[in-house]
Amino acid sequence: MIEQLLERARIRADGGADALWRRVERTAIALEWGRLKAAGVTEEAGANLRVRHRGRVGVAGTTAADIAADELVGRALASAELGEELPLAFPVRAELPHVTTFFDRAAGAPLDDLIAIGRSLLARLEREGCRVNVAVEREIAETRVANSAGAAGEYRSTGVGVSAEVWRIAGDDVLAIGDVFEGANLPSDDEVEALAASINRRLDHALRIVAPPAGALPVVFTPAGLSALMLPVTQALSGKTVLQGISPLGAKVGERVFDAGFSLTDDPLCAGRAASRPLDDECVPSQTLVLVERGVVRRFIYDLETAARAKMQSTGHGVRSVFGKPVPGYTNIIVGAGGRPTGGGGGSHDLGGGLLGDVKDGLLVDDLIGVGQGNVIGGAFSHPVALAYRIERGEITGRVKDAAVAGNAYELWRRVGGFGNDGRWAGSRWAPSVLLEGVSVAGR
Repeated sequence: MIEQLLERARIRADGGADALWRRVERTAIALEWGRLKAAGVTEEAGANLRVRHRGRVGVAGTTAADIAADELVGRALASAELGEELPLAFPVRAELPHVTTFFDRAAGAPLDDLIAIGRSLLARLEREGCRVNVAVEREIAETRVANSAGAAGEYRSTGVGVSAEVWRIAGDDVLAIGDVFEGANLPSDDEVEALAASINRRLDHALRIVAPPAGALPVVFTPAGLSALMLPVTQALSGKTVLQGISPLGAKVGERVFDAGFSLTDDPLCAGRAASRPLDDECVPSQTLVLVERGVVRRFIYDLETAARAKMQSTGHGVRSVFGKPVPGYTNIIVGAGGRPTGGGGGSHDLGGGLLGDVKDGLLVDDLIGVGQGNVIGGAFSHPVALAYRIERGEITGRVKDAAVAGNAYELWRRVGGFGNDGRWAGSRWAPSVLLEGVSVAGR
């Protein structure tokens, strides 16, 4: 379909065009209280066309299977009449890197196999007085992208997510603890066991409730608990926020802004990850990009539009949906020294990754409430804890309730007390536990 779109766009648009076609098949199952609650398969496909005409850019999309190419081109041209003027240059054909994005084992697994994975996890988590919910999702996708300058690429991809949540209600205490495996292939039995062990270990520590500490304290954030600290940094490293003039890092390239132990890499070529890809949604070849190196800001991510406005080159981070225009977006974020972690598991199974020993009194934070709300890019945060544990004399003594943590992400990343040995994937982010000094902890 995109070949027809580009053929018609070459005739009608004087500044070129690019197009994306994507088909996605999703299989999802859910188990609750030991029973299969739901199982189903959905499929969707669509095309997105962007044109540049008379110096202005327009976008149109469709999920209709029978739409004529001329009609979609006409919609994009109509959009361009009201679009912004932009010196957008479509990339020419280039060699694409090799990255494995499709796994036959994941794509070919029948529904019964996915249900068996869910039941296996459920059996490992069942305990008296608790309710266990398990979900398994499998995605198979085909992506094609091309432009009028001759660049093109296509790839198939798979993605698998296995998640579980254990609920325990005792009087007025409602406890929910969950975890997830995400990758491009089905999890092995060892990975399912590791997922269950992670949840059970945290549940065991959470059964005892203790009073929270208070003051400016050392706090260990687990890989899953780092979102409030990572979100401001990733937003500030987007070329879009730099162009808007709201990024605190916009004028800091080449400067040491963070602790020397803090590095940040985006790696679309990481093996075994669902977000990996050989090219972005604008025909730009993928590349591993070091954004922060040993505390020094190195660069920002750009798509074609933000790069054109900033007079820079796209970094291959254009992401587009069927109906929207491309925007800068991350793939696989890696916190630490860089490298290319694989799979869905991690290192040490100890909570805190070996960082608790030197903490006389502090917190271990695994989950916060309200992350992403408010003025995120400014770095300031104040969130109640959803799941956190008190650390006393290097040991977890119990779970804390009615407590909140606060601070500024940029300031806290300047004083890292240590990185754990438990690096693992939490969604599309790989990170170890991190000890940060001077986090404000208060009761609620």
